[in-house]
Amino acid sequence: VSASHLQLAAFALGTIGWILCTVSMGTVEWRVWHVDNTTIISSGIAWVGIWKVCFISYLHVSPGYREQFCHKFNSYDSFVPHEIFAAQGLLLVAMFIGLLGLAATIFALRNVYMGITHKTLITPFFLVGGFFYIFAGLCILIPVSWNFYSITHNQSIAFPPSYYMPSSPVAQEAGAAIPVGIVAVILLLLSGTFSLLYRFPVTTNIITK
Repeated sequence: VSASHLQLAAFALGTIGWILCTVSMGTVEWRVWHVDNTTIISSGIAWVGIWKVCFISYLHVSPGYREQFCHKFNSYDSFVPHEIFAAQGLLLVAMFIGLLGLAATIFALRNVYMGITHKTLITPFFLVGGFFYIFAGLCILIPVSWNFYSITHNQSIAFPPSYYMPSSPVAQEAGAAIPVGIVAVILLLLSGTFSLLYRFPVTTNIITK
């Protein structure tokens, strides 16, 4: 047990990183667009996520009230940028692989704390969990970096007219999903590193006369 404190910390960090991965994936605020035409987008701000685009409008509601309109992306939408499609697939992979990493770590820690001394039931599972954590972190890092690059270069998206979105914003900035994803990457990479550092303790028998 004393030799696995670092792996227990890895499990805690991996759990938080996996949760943040799911939060980032479900958050619509990947890109925050500032638009100058407020006829329909009343607040002048729209949020572009990896699954949908949303904005606030006062157009079809009573005075003093507001309504959020969202348009979901479909797999056959050709206007959706490659970095958004990549984010959809890679984050789903990261969530699944991260879950496998957690399962492997839980199994190894269970054996440690139950006093099971078989090396084959502990070390390989810590190593597998570590590789899964690192792979999941890299799967998050790619779309987060790619989308952040698109944001910093103010790249446009050719939305269809039914979305009521301009093809280019006046300015855009990173939404909450980007820093959440970055933190998830850091935690998963740390968790994977800690898991890979596990060394099965070597015991020696001392015979005394």
